[in-house]
Amino acid sequence: MAQPKWYELDNAAKIVPSTTRGADTRVFRISCELNEEIDEAVLQQALDRTAPDFPHFASILRKGLFWYYLDSSSIRAVVQPVKKPACSALYHPGRRRLLYRVNYYRRRINLEMFHVLTDGTGAVSFLKAIVCAYLSIRHGIEFEEDTERSSTKEKEEDAFERYYQSDSRQKPAERLPRRAYRLHGERDEHLQTHLIEGTVPVSSFLARAREYGATTAVFTTALFIEAIVRGMSVREKKMPVVLSVPVNLRNYFPSETARNFFGVVNVAFDPALYDGTLESIVREVRASMKRQLDAEQVKFTMNSYARLENNPMIKTVPLILKNFVIGAVSADRQKGITGTVSNVGKITVPEPFAPYIDRFSCFMAAPDVQICVSSFGDRMCFGVASAFESHPVMMRFFRRIADLGIDTEIATNDNWPEEDTDAVLSEMQDQDPGKQGEMPPLSGTAAGNGSAAGGSV
Repeated sequence: MAQPKWYELDNAAKIVPSTTRGADTRVFRISCELNEEIDEAVLQQALDRTAPDFPHFASILRKGLFWYYLDSSSIRAVVQPVKKPACSALYHPGRRRLLYRVNYYRRRINLEMFHVLTDGTGAVSFLKAIVCAYLSIRHGIEFEEDTERSSTKEKEEDAFERYYQSDSRQKPAERLPRRAYRLHGERDEHLQTHLIEGTVPVSSFLARAREYGATTAVFTTALFIEAIVRGMSVREKKMPVVLSVPVNLRNYFPSETARNFFGVVNVAFDPALYDGTLESIVREVRASMKRQLDAEQVKFTMNSYARLENNPMIKTVPLILKNFVIGAVSADRQKGITGTVSNVGKITVPEPFAPYIDRFSCFMAAPDVQICVSSFGDRMCFGVASAFESHPVMMRFFRRIADLGIDTEIATNDNWPEEDTDAVLSEMQDQDPGKQGEMPPLSGTAAGNGSAAGGSV
């Protein structure tokens, strides 16, 4: 019988339990929409087959004297139809529960994970394995598994610890303002998560981005900034717009870890620089990202995450005090952030499975608004999870994409105001309402405008 195993939290995960509050559950969702209805029994078989390849996901979170840690468990993950709002809390102090869930709705398979376990890259690997196992069982697809697949030891590696350098003297490329413009609006009184998903052709979006000399991340960030600035009052424009952009550190430090391994760059934009053209924003975003994604700067970012654990003063502080200090520091830093753009990137699966899959999409619970970008084939999805009940910024975001001549599909689990719906759809000339994505409605909420809003709920 295998001995119980425990894991130290990686450096990015260490602050997660202390900063989980309210609608910010620190839970994210990766979804795969198939071209057919989901069979629950087959999905359970696929999960049972896949889970042993990711052993550290079968853990529960415990409190130690100085840090939280992951303790292995024999709890079996059970597939269920969607019953709770998206990105609902997974960690409940004192309860012995897994930190991920797999559920489904019609044609969608959802994997939701607490951020202490992994980042978007690790979760995508897990969901892809589940989806491929599902399609293999359901359709009898045989394929040769990749012999280069990472080992269990590689998946469990703490890559921050592997690459940490204590003598780094690198300084940050940019000094960010302590205070930034904050998005505001009415929040759901029950702190339920409102989802919005916009889908565009990858080819069309990339073509437009190249016209501006921008990458997907730069172009999306610029579009988000423009949508925010256009809604600011004259007085509010005295405050900078600051967007956080997570960076996959595996692109800079070779690692097959399925745990967290990311850093964050923050892009600040002065609204006074906006001259009414998207180019005026793209130019600033491109320059900021170039400075911060320099190899030495990325190393500085990685080391700054690892520095927390390796600080001898912090190590000896009891967890109860760490929770208070980390929570307070995080809340103060959040005042300097307007929103987040997370580019999960291009998702691929082995060729035999591709015809059965329509799209992948991603959502992250956030205190304000976070856009998660992912693509599969020629479908690029912008996923937003927010506690706001109205979504003027995202309406402007998708309206701007439509203005650029890019066909846009929108799905939501929300009620959209009729006037907002009409304003967006009137500018989406070639939209085919019959091809929208699908999401369950908010718990206890009427489906409302459904297909008229561009979504199937």
